[in-house]
Amino acid sequence: MAAGKFNFVIEQGTTLDFDVEYKDSNNTAVDLSDYTGRMQIKDKIGGNTTHITLSSTLSPDNTGLNFAEASSGKIKVFISANSSSALDFSKAVYDLEIVSGSTFPVVTRLLQGNVTLDKEVTTVS
Repeated sequence: MAAGKFNFVIEQGTTLDFDVEYKDSNNTAVDLSDYTGRMQIKDKIGGNTTHITLSSTLSPDNTGLNFAEASSGKIKVFISANSSSALDFSKAVYDLEIVSGSTFPVVTRLLQGNVTLDKEVTTVS
C-alpha cells in the first residue's frame, strides 16, 4: 500500500497535535500495539538538514509519536509549543513510518508530504 499524502502547517510557538488512524483495506483499524514509530521533518527529500525527529519514545515535553491508543490503530503526532518555537524553516518535507516489533522488522510508510512553518510574532521573553 502506498503512503498517504498529507500536508500540514506548524504554527511556530504553538502546540501541534493531530491523530493518524491506520486502517486496512476493509476499513478496520490495524492493531499497532507491537509497533514503534518514527518521523522526520527535513529540508528536502534526501536532504541533510533535519529540523525535528519524532519517535515513539516521547521527549520530556511529550513531543513525539504517542502510541497510547495503538490497539485502535491510532498514533498521536505531538509537537509541544516549546519544540515548535525552536523550529526555523519555511517549507520542508516529512514522512511517518511504523516499524513492526518482530524479529525481522517490517517498515511501513504511513504518511508523507509537505510541512509549512507559519512563523510566530509573539514570543515569550
